[in-house]
Amino acid sequence: MKYNPIDNQLFIKNRKNFASQMKPKSLAVFNSNDIYPVSADSTLPFAQHRDIFFLSGVDQEESILVLFPDCPNPKHKEILFLKETNEHIAVWEGEKLTKEAAFKTSGIKTVYWLQDLEKILFEIMTQAETVYINTNEHYRANVETETREDRFTKWLKEKYPAHSVAKSNPILQALRSVKDPIELDLIQQACNITEKGFRRILNFVKPGVMEYNIEAEFMHEFLNNRSKGFAYTPIVASGNNANVLHYIENNQECKAGDLILLDVGAEYANYSSDMTRTIPVSGKFTKRQREVYDAVNRVKNEATKLLVPGAFWAEYHKEVGKIMTSELLGLGLIDKADVQNENPDWPAYKKYFMHGTSHHMGLDTHDYGLLYEPMQANMVFTVEPGIYIPDEGFGIRLEDDVVIQETGEPFNLMRNIPIEAEEIEEIMNK
Repeated sequence: MKYNPIDNQLFIKNRKNFASQMKPKSLAVFNSNDIYPVSADSTLPFAQHRDIFFLSGVDQEESILVLFPDCPNPKHKEILFLKETNEHIAVWEGEKLTKEAAFKTSGIKTVYWLQDLEKILFEIMTQAETVYINTNEHYRANVETETREDRFTKWLKEKYPAHSVAKSNPILQALRSVKDPIELDLIQQACNITEKGFRRILNFVKPGVMEYNIEAEFMHEFLNNRSKGFAYTPIVASGNNANVLHYIENNQECKAGDLILLDVGAEYANYSSDMTRTIPVSGKFTKRQREVYDAVNRVKNEATKLLVPGAFWAEYHKEVGKIMTSELLGLGLIDKADVQNENPDWPAYKKYFMHGTSHHMGLDTHDYGLLYEPMQANMVFTVEPGIYIPDEGFGIRLEDDVVIQETGEPFNLMRNIPIEAEEIEEIMNK
């Protein structure tokens, strides 16, 4: 892995917290992701399933974690099953985790090779009454591919039909949404790498560069700082491309007088950052661009103040809508009649700001979190308002990542990334 070793106390604590919410005489199973094929013998780069990583720190394929807190054999309260490494694998793929290295990474003492799974699992399933399966219940999930986890769950339920079945996901949604200090440090490192990439491109952008040139500059800086690369598919959208919310082609020329919307974030140790900045290709905003830019920035700043313990996601977005409505009135994009006659299910401001303002962030860019539960300290949220004006040829979005505090305003993990229009212009014109 490119990242530095992570203190295994994080994973020990995460397992303890998960186990404390399991039913008596129950065990839980977590699988690595597949290595996904492209065609012929080509594969996509491996990306670990975030749940097994959260609970063990193991970051390789063909790994299985079993938790059985009430197991009568203390040795089997926590078990890792790993792909057995050998000289052939070491030569062709690189050495995999040894049992000693797996213990150092995870803090789990009992490590078996994967070939022993069925034998050991049969033994412990006879001692358990309930098995926790791991399903993806994220509110944005839309998965058509059958995952390794899915196949294992199907096999387990057929093999052991008499066991009660419970779900891991509700426990993980709650646990993963509140970050440990070690996790916050890792997310901060991802944000710091993103900052380096952004400062690099501020000195690079000029009329005539291609959107993919900018993408390449970010990637250069990310890789040089122990990141695997982008936490999500980057958006480098110049001119009217910014009005396509998920524009990812990044293949157009950046022209004088246009703006570039950059929705880009580095990952670090599987943790995400999620930044959006909008900058002028020529190094200076026009009067109208600046008016809209400052309005978006004000909305972001006011919305950030609303992220406090006890706040509810749905009510928060309603309040942000009121702030945005006020700014759009000031910009002349909507008028009082638009507001008075608006459809409550699609308010007037939605014509220019049609997406949500915030989402949980962490191991996943759109991270786990139960939206009907009140916000808590140490949750990490994005704050990303935008105003999109196709008729004027530009769209502006600004986004920071913040940590909710027990008291006071959230802590901005992107506090050092330039965002004020004057600072961006100053850096670009040095």
